[in-house]
Formats: sequence, C-alpha cells, structure tokens
Amino acid sequence: MKFVKMHGAGNDFVVIDGAKEQLAEEHLPAIAKHTCDRNFGIGGDGIILVLPSRVANFRMRMINPDGSEAEMCGNGIRCFAKYVYDRKMHTDVIMTVETMGGVKTLKLNAAGGKVQTVRVDMGEPGLTRADIPMKGTGSDHVVAETLKVAGKKIEITCVSMGNPHCVTFVDHVAEFPVEKLGPEVENHPSFPQRTNVEFVEVVNLQEIKMRVWERGAGETLACGTGACASAVASMLNEKVQRKVTVHLRGGDLYIEWLGDNKVYMTGPAEEVFEGKVYAAEFKKWIADN
Repeated sequence: MKFVKMHGAGNDFVVIDGAKEQLAEEHLPAIAKHTCDRNFGIGGDGIILVLPSRVANFRMRMINPDGSEAEMCGNGIRCFAKYVYDRKMHTDVIMTVETMGGVKTLKLNAAGGKVQTVRVDMGEPGLTRADIPMKGTGSDHVVAETLKVAGKKIEITCVSMGNPHCVTFVDHVAEFPVEKLGPEVENHPSFPQRTNVEFVEVVNLQEIKMRVWERGAGETLACGTGACASAVASMLNEKVQRKVTVHLRGGDLYIEWLGDNKVYMTGPAEEVFEGKVYAAEFKKWIADN
C-alpha cells in the first residue's frame, strides 16, 4: 500500500489513493487503527482516501484512528487538495470535493506547481439542535447553554460544520485539562453521534486560541472544522468580529463568516514523506483486527 504522510497545521494524515489501492470496505477500520498507531504504524490523526466522484472533481473519505468515519475534515481536505494538485491529477486552482458533509469548493494558492495554502468554502454552519445533532428541550439554537458533565456545569455553544462541535470558553486554554473534560463531553448522552469538543480562549476581537478534543481521535494539534465552529461560536456570543485568526497548537488558521452566511477557512498544507506498507505487514494488520 503506497501512502503519503501530510499535515495541515500539525493535524497529520496518511493519504492513500483509494482508486489505485482499492482497499476492502470491511478492512478500513483495521487499516486506520494500525496505520495511525504512532508506535507500531505510520502515525496520524486519520487516513484520507482519494476517490473518484460523480458529483465533484474528487471524493474524500476520512477514517479516524478508532475506525469511525468523519463526515468532514477541514485540515484533511487541504492536504487532499495538495495531494491531487501536486501530482497533476487536477490542474485547475479551483477544485470541488465531495465529502459526507457535502460538496466543498476549494481555491488553491500554488507556486511552482505546488500548493502552499488552500481557502475552503466550508458552507453554512448548522446552528439548530437537529443540525448538530443534539438532544434537549431548550432553545433550538444552543448558544451559551449550560451542560452538566463530570459533576460540573459548563457553558457551551454548539455548531455543525458538517460534523458536530461543542465549544466552551475558558480563561487559560494552555493549562486547561482538555484530556479530562474532552472525552466526557464527546460521549455525553446529549450528543447521539458524539461530538468534537473545542476549548477557546478569546485573545481580542480578531484572535482566539483553541485546543480540541476530536471525536474518535483525542486531542490533536489542530482541527479545521473545529476552528470554524469555534470562530462561529465566538461570533454568536459577540466575543469577536466576523474575521478571526485561530491560534492552534500546530499553527494558525484564518476563518471568515461572511454575508453569504458561509464560513471560509484558509490554511497551509504540507507533505512530509512518501512510503509504502509491504504486503506481509498489511495482511498482519488486517488479521490482528
């Protein structure tokens, strides 16, 4: 199995040409689990499959380290775009990508035939309980709502960016116990499909700091959809303006929520190395599932 290791703001992925490798559907959870293992595999926050599409230029699938599938991945889709453009699988700087969260339109910033940054039209944020989805009988829009979790009460704002996000504001995000509260919120019964969890510190009207506990992956250095959700949540709570820089542990993303009600994310994509997994090891991964 040939692969390319890539990252977007430190959120790292193993990218595979699914059309060439033709991985069996029933083996994908095992492949993701072993591929993403940082001690016994390649290491990553997920695997990304590059596939053909009938409704867009390409189709992207993203499988988490626990074998579950994500509807959308903001950092992953930028890596996806760099993979196909740099390999001349697509020559236009405008690209459409089909995801489980809908078709996304991307604008590539390239130099010397290589993508440097990507601006992604992330679409309109989902703000209702049904959009997220989230159980409950309160207001249909979950803004500054109280959630009881792990014996405490926290204030949350929830947003869907094609996948669920629960945002809470904290004073000092660098010292916050993300690894303790993150999994408690992720698996809270209010979220029937679980949720990603963002912890946000507001710096000023144009900047926020964020740490993320990703559904199915744990804490990662960055989350593109999480950065979008955090920016939208900050705007809904009137803490920032409509264009903000989100400082993540792995780098910065620039998020805009414009008059067309769409969210736009701009950030880097980088290739780290190419490699291959030989047949004997690949078969062992599947057998160990």
